[in-house]
Amino acid sequence: MIEHQPTAGWTAVEDFLSDVVVRPDSALKHAVTAALEAGMPPIEVAPNAGKLLKLLVQLSGARRVLEIGTLAGFSTIWMAQGLPDGGRLVTCEYLPKHAEVARANIDEAGLGSRVEIRIGAALDSLRALEAEGAQPFDFVFIDADKENDPHYLDWAIRLGRPGTTVVMDNVVWEGAVLDPSLDTVNAPGIISALQMMGEDPRLDATVIQTVGAKGWDGFALALVR
Repeated sequence: MIEHQPTAGWTAVEDFLSDVVVRPDSALKHAVTAALEAGMPPIEVAPNAGKLLKLLVQLSGARRVLEIGTLAGFSTIWMAQGLPDGGRLVTCEYLPKHAEVARANIDEAGLGSRVEIRIGAALDSLRALEAEGAQPFDFVFIDADKENDPHYLDWAIRLGRPGTTVVMDNVVWEGAVLDPSLDTVNAPGIISALQMMGEDPRLDATVIQTVGAKGWDGFALALVR
């Protein structure tokens, strides 16, 4: 796993923007605290990125959201807050302990009725959704094990529709996309997913570099054709 290296300036600016513009509510702050108290890694999206997810859900008019990688439910809460009445979010989490913490955080936020957590390997959960004949998702957020990024991206297309918005986090990975030797476990999957975004005729995509408390990274934004 690569070590992310934020600078004091990046973190200070991020904190300023979070306090002045983003302003996460008490439920979101509680989710971060609960994750730390449970011994979970502090790898949830930054507040400004979480707010972006919420706004993208709203801007896209999404009513059905799929999340791959729940952790403690921080990004889940942001996106669920962006859903309209009757909207639904399905999130996939591998570890039962993480799912338990996420469930409590989501319920604490008053969003339990909107969110379904599926526990187990995400690829198994995605296959199950297809087998069940799940209605197409309007918005997909991918933030799980990077080795499977290309597979998750393919499933986002298969479980989506023309017009579905797809966001994939952690696609710069401290520059490892230029030097996979920096992280031979995660970088190849990220690079393959980016190549897929550029070459697959089913997608139209771009990538935004970011810096902040999570280091030097970025996210991809794609539209299913």
